[in-house]
Amino acid sequence: MRFVLGLAVACVAALALAGCSTEDAICGGGEYPVLAVGTTGKACAPKGQEPPKGYVRYPDGKVPQHVGDTWDTYWNTHTIDKNGNIVDASATG
Repeated sequence: MRFVLGLAVACVAALALAGCSTEDAICGGGEYPVLAVGTTGKACAPKGQEPPKGYVRYPDGKVPQHVGDTWDTYWNTHTIDKNGNIVDASATG
């Protein structure tokens, strides 16, 4: 029992020291998040490749990293229009 408890404490300490997060990442390793033009649709694209047709990269500094973070929440109500402007998503419907 002591071994299991010690192992659990060691794992928690390692996560804290490494700065790891237990939050759900928007995309997996080797991918980056992209936003559907004119909607709040989201996807992940392979790093090193352009976004798929109909999707754009998020603006610098406004990229969601984890589910429910500030930018993930923001992009649930905003989108990028066909001209590249950030707009209220309800205005595009």
